[in-house]
Order: sequence, then structure tokens, then C-alpha cells
Amino acid sequence: MPELPEVETTRRGIAPHVLGRRVDALIVRQPQLRWAISDAVGAGLIGRVIERVERRAKYLLLHNDAGAAIIHLGMSGSLRVLSSATLLRPHDHVDIVIDSGQLLRFNDPRRFGSLLWQPRGSTHPLLVDLGPEPFDAAFSGDYLYQRATGRRAAVKHFLMDQRIVVGVGNIYAAEALFGAAIDPRRAAGRVSRERYGMLAVFVRQILQAAIDRGGTTLRDFLKPDGEPGYFEQELNVYGRENEPCKVCGQPIRSVRLGQRSSFFCGRCQR
Repeated sequence: MPELPEVETTRRGIAPHVLGRRVDALIVRQPQLRWAISDAVGAGLIGRVIERVERRAKYLLLHNDAGAAIIHLGMSGSLRVLSSATLLRPHDHVDIVIDSGQLLRFNDPRRFGSLLWQPRGSTHPLLVDLGPEPFDAAFSGDYLYQRATGRRAAVKHFLMDQRIVVGVGNIYAAEALFGAAIDPRRAAGRVSRERYGMLAVFVRQILQAAIDRGGTTLRDFLKPDGEPGYFEQELNVYGRENEPCKVCGQPIRSVRLGQRSSFFCGRCQR
């Protein structure tokens, strides 16, 4: 499932090819994605120039003078910049045709992705309650400590709450909590300010490493079978149940928190 680093890799891959380009057409072959694609998307895009390509959390926004198209890749979606003559593949649901003779093609086998419209001067309801980006100045150990006050929920759930901070998925949460030596089961309100300071640092480090790795292994966004440069994880705990901890040698443990497996070292993380 594309997470923040993969979405950022996609943004960096497509931006040079669409910035400053006019949208000539919107071709919708399958309007029923997670939500139906409304006529407002075509009305807002066609005939206007893409001025900015932004990532907010795991959403991509194509901005113009009328607003922004909001794209979410869902669980299996991808975007490619292709020649307008490129043959269709299964699940090629939407083409955003630009004036260079290329198009931005959205492929989504599971159809959990979305294409929505945000008028200029407004914020789409899906974006209203999102927390800060992990690289924003507003995100810090002090911020996490203040938001966690009195919370009984597990700190891992707290960290993955998109209203607290965006983009920290299951893998990244597990690895950041290991780096900060915090047991994922600990109540969020019982983590010290100092530990939250460490956690904020590790969240940034791990996400930045994933983005950097995606950038250095970025494959061709100009071919229909191109794949984004997903982070080749060098994982300390995630997916390593019963394997020895790389720090202390104890077997990595796994528990269910909510509907997700949570991996941690019972000796290193308290």
C-alpha cells in the first residue's frame, strides 16, 4: 500500500512532466472508484494550467487557478506520465491529457483510490482534520507530548492517528518506536517528553530515508510498466517475529494492536 514516501516519490516523478502544462482533456473510463468521479473534476481541470504539484499526507494535489484535483492512490493505485498513443492496460481508469502530447494515467486494480475536486479557497473535508506533516516545524517532541496528555490509547495507535501527524504507517511507526525505545503498547499519556523528543527525530529520519531511497531507485515514470522506487526496508523489527533483535539478540515479538500486527523488542523497548 503506498505510504507517504511512495506518494512523495510519485510526486517527484510526475511533477517535471506536468508543471506548466495545460490540461486538454479528462478521460474517465471507470468513474466508480472509492467515490464516484464528479463532473466538477473535469470542469476544474480542462483548459487550465497545472501550476503546482503538492503532496498532503498521502494525497496528491494538482493545483491550478480554479482549485486542485485531489488524487489518492488507495491500496494499489499508480500514476504514470505516458505518450497519448500508449495502449491501455487493465484497470487504466483515468487519463489526464496534457498539451505536451502526453497524459497522466491513473491505474488502480482494486479501485480504492480516488479523484476529487477542491475549489480554490476551500479545503476538502478529507484534508480538514489532518495533523501536521512530519517534516513541518509544528511537529516535535513537545507537540507529541502535549497532544498525548491524558491519552490511554497505545502510543502506536496515537502515532498512526492522521489527526496527530500524517503519513506514519504501520511499518514506519514500528521502526520509529524501536528507535526511540518505546513499547508500542504503552499508553500514549505515559510516555515522557524526552522519549517523545526521540520519537519525533526517528519518525523524520525513517521517513526521510525512505524518500531518499525512493528517489535514488526511481524507475521510469514514462513507461506503462514502470514501478515507483519503493523503499527497500532495512528493518529492525517490522516483520521479524522470532528473529533476533539487532541490538540485544532477544527474539522480536509480535502482538495485535487493533487490527494490525505490532513488532517490537521486549528488552529494548519499554
